[in-house]
Amino acid sequence: MTNAYAYACRDCEGMEACPASVVAESKEEVWKLMELHARVAHDEDPADWDQATRDYLGTLIKPVTV
Repeated sequence: MTNAYAYACRDCEGMEACPASVVAESKEEVWKLMELHARVAHDEDPADWDQATRDYLGTLIKPVTV
């Protein structure tokens, strides 16, 4: 079994209807995928996220075993 990290967009407040989720080997890779998803699916610019938003999103990245 390998350790990895996961993020599900539906766990984010206000995004409960979004079915997207990602799993990657590192938190850094999950962050990149989250940012890409935000741009493509939600027309958000991650550069506009303040530190409080980034801190909140960071709590939604969970360790998983795959």
